[in-house]
Amino acid sequence: MSDVTDAVAHLFQQGTAVPAMLLASVAALIATAGFRTRWSRRHGQAPPADDTGARPPSAERAAGPAPTGHEGAGSALWRMRTTVRDAPGSLAVLCAALAGRRIDILSLQTHPLAEGTVDEFLLRAPGELSGTELAEVVTAAGGARTWTERADAHDLVDAPTRVLGLAARTALDTAELPLALRQLLGRCTIRSLPPAAGAGAGAGDAVPPEGTLEDTVLRLRAPEGGVISVERPHLPFTPAEFARARALVELDARLGPRIPRARDVLTLPEGSDITVRRADTRDVPAARAMHERCSAQTLGLRYHGPVRDADRYLNHLLSPRFGRTLAVQTASGRIVGLGHLLWDGDETEVALLVEDAWQRRGIGGELLGRLVAMAAETGCESVYAVTQASNTGMVAAMRGLGLPLDYQIEEGTLVVTARLAPSARPGAGVPHEERIGRD
Repeated sequence: MSDVTDAVAHLFQQGTAVPAMLLASVAALIATAGFRTRWSRRHGQAPPADDTGARPPSAERAAGPAPTGHEGAGSALWRMRTTVRDAPGSLAVLCAALAGRRIDILSLQTHPLAEGTVDEFLLRAPGELSGTELAEVVTAAGGARTWTERADAHDLVDAPTRVLGLAARTALDTAELPLALRQLLGRCTIRSLPPAAGAGAGAGDAVPPEGTLEDTVLRLRAPEGGVISVERPHLPFTPAEFARARALVELDARLGPRIPRARDVLTLPEGSDITVRRADTRDVPAARAMHERCSAQTLGLRYHGPVRDADRYLNHLLSPRFGRTLAVQTASGRIVGLGHLLWDGDETEVALLVEDAWQRRGIGGELLGRLVAMAAETGCESVYAVTQASNTGMVAAMRGLGLPLDYQIEEGTLVVTARLAPSARPGAGVPHEERIGRD
């Protein structure tokens, strides 16, 4: 595993020939990939110990049978996991029971464990068969601890191809690791636990280099230090899932910090050019310098707390483990604006800060539009902004999205939630002109 990861990292550093070579090499790295489903396509400012994955479904489903109602006519796709005795003929009995109910097995992977064998299926069943009835068929045939969930056309994609895609995304962008883990492992809570401050053992020292797997919790050493913790209470992790997650994290560690280098040059109404690009923790000094040029009022509207504490948020805000950041840069290289898309548990937050001298030029609206496009690409159904009613610039920028908005007052602050239209989600994007207007 280590040798293959070294090879992948080396290939990534070689230049334009990398993509095809990378995918071919990662195939060996993810050789354990078999049947794995896309459990959730929803993605999602969180304190350092909060969820950094994409948005999960709004209602978590416990292990056990899926929806109890009957489906319509035709056929339906199901994902199913069940445990059978590790004995000759056990799987054959289960398959025969499924065939007796006209259930087609599209994919199967087995995981031998000490207490039995866990079998994962992708099934096509008659449309009138409910999740409860499917579980009853399996139980009668010897299955135990059965879990079912409706699948969709995305689950028909070849599993190794899907895993190769996740590896390629991770190789190109550090911020993709939490999202790739969420798509690899399904509905789960992903937390990045930072190293302990000061001397002594950090969070990463409590986890061995190879990581740990404890039923519904797996922990891996984070590439930048600390620990990546993944929890999935409704379904235990298998050793194969643990191996795949560890391979992705190891790949990320070997490649080091990286973000896409794309830059967009835009023209302001008065004719000045600005550049919009991705930012990370390497931009903390420039972001701190921008803080020094901002007024106390501007910083107060952004951080909702003592202005003197603003700088201490920057390492977290600019870390790709907790979201994505866009920076607005002048021709001289000075950062004058920051936009953050932050994974906050099962929600996604957007936050903006524009230097006083550069406000009311359309920069905030441009940043917000791009952040919403990023959220849509990761499958989010909504984004929210925490501000104050007096922050007319942020409120106007949210209205300028042209999306349905919800307003709610929480503890003296205004929370504005924008619901993303289906057309704005994956594949749609938000167009941007080369010239931007005023707010």
